[in-house]
Amino acid sequence: MEKVKTFAIEYTLFNKTDLIIKNKVLESLVKRGPDLIVLAGFLLKMPKKIIEKFPRQIINIHPALLPKFGGKGMYGKKIHRTVIEHRELKSGISIHYVNENYDEGANIYQKETRIDKNETPESLAKKVLKMEHESFSKIIEKLLSHGT
Repeated sequence: MEKVKTFAIEYTLFNKTDLIIKNKVLESLVKRGPDLIVLAGFLLKMPKKIIEKFPRQIINIHPALLPKFGGKGMYGKKIHRTVIEHRELKSGISIHYVNENYDEGANIYQKETRIDKNETPESLAKKVLKMEHESFSKIIEKLLSHGT
């Protein structure tokens, strides 16, 4: 919250009720008219009315190669543990458009990393997080400069 104030960024605080039941989030978004809505790991399902109002303008990042290992409850170390348990040879990140289903929107960008023989969920999480930090802002900038 302090960073938002430091950079004088306009913001709206909301809770799950404001998002799902009330129209506070939708009203705030309509008022601002954003070119792109960046969720950055947001775990709640976006209401259909927001997705319909902002088609192909809402993106999120996921710490696995979608369509595998996505969906409700697939976040944090659980993803990395599951990827390793399935003996996958690679993992990575997916930046995707948001639709009405968890992690099922069209992929915009993916980046892969090899899973080492002795990989742990913690070590894989570090590798994936590094890729997220390296890629997300570049993809956001590209979408904003070339249109979504």
